[in-house]
Order: sequence, then C-alpha cells, then structure tokens
Amino acid sequence: MSGEAAHMLDRVVGYLGSTRNIIGCALALAGLLAHFLGLAGAFWPVVVAGLYGVGALLAPADRTRAAVSYAEAETGPLRAELEALLGRVRGSGRFPVDVVARVEALAEVIAGVLDRAEALTTSPDHLHVVSQTIRDYLPSGLEAYANLPPAYALTRRGDRERSAHEELLVQLDLLDSALRTVAEAVHRGDEQALRDQSRFLRDRFGPSALDL
Repeated sequence: MSGEAAHMLDRVVGYLGSTRNIIGCALALAGLLAHFLGLAGAFWPVVVAGLYGVGALLAPADRTRAAVSYAEAETGPLRAELEALLGRVRGSGRFPVDVVARVEALAEVIAGVLDRAEALTTSPDHLHVVSQTIRDYLPSGLEAYANLPPAYALTRRGDRERSAHEELLVQLDLLDSALRTVAEAVHRGDEQALRDQSRFLRDRFGPSALDL
C-alpha cells in the first residue's frame, strides 16, 4: 500500500469513529425506523440521507488532543536519551559482551518504568533516580571505561581489588538494583489499584449485594 493510500485509509477510519459520523448514523437510523413505521413516505431514502447529513453537519467536531501531559513531557525525552545511549553502547565496539548485556538488561528495567509515566512522575525521588541514571550515572561510567585501552581495562594493577572492567560491572549491578527497587514501587502501586478494584467489585456485585 502506498503512503497516499495509507493516509487516505487512516482518514476514512478516523471519520468512521468520529462524533459526526456517529450522530449522523443515529439520525439516519431514526429515519429508517420511521420508514418501517410507514411515516417517511415514498421519499424515505432522501429522508434518511438528509437526516444523516443534518447530524453530521450539526455534530460538534472531535477535539484534537494537543496538550502533552506533565508525565509525557518528563518521560518522553528520557526515553529518547535512553535509546540513544543504548544505541551507542551497542555500536561502539568498545564494550565487552557482558557489559553490553548488563546495559541492555538495565535499559529494559528503565523502559518498563518509563512506560508507567503517570505513576513514576508522582514520586519525585523515583523520577530523580531514573533521570540521573540515564543522564549521568550510566553514561559517566560507560564513558570513563570507553576511554581506557581494552587491555588496560581488563587487567588488575598493583593492589587494586578489581580491574576497570570488574569495577564497571559492579556499578551496573548497583544501578540495576536501584532501578529494580523503583520498578517494584511503581508496579506495587498498580497491584494495589488492582486490589482496590477487586474490593470494589466484591462490595458492589458480591453475593450479599445480589441478595433480594
């Protein structure tokens, strides 16, 4: 399907679900019902079409949602920066396979939290952790590692407990733990909302509510 045809199809589908079409169809059905009741006369097709036209013309136009919520404004740029950072890590060739895998796993956790934008932005502390991880903590550690020669990064020197490679893995594990704590808090809110809904349904439709 060409781009022009796809655009036309989108417009048709959009109109079918619009307020104008729905109200026009409702009035047209009323005209059709009048015909079945013998009230529309021989010119019932004109009546039906006319009623549809009147409904479509007089119905209020659907409002276009132009405003962007605070949650979307906050998390949209973070999502874009996370994807860009992940792309650089995958394409740089400077990071070992285990580092790339840890970064991908961390990015998956962060993306899951960003998907719950409304819940995330209700907690400034959680939003701060996510934002700083994407914009500071994670890129700073990765940049410092990437500036080292590969052989140097993998080798322990002197009395150091860890090589640079091992140190980076520790940092990624710490960030992963912190982000999973944030994710658990966000999803716990969803779970509580589900429990509250179940409690409401039991109170509203449980056996005692149905007793006569």
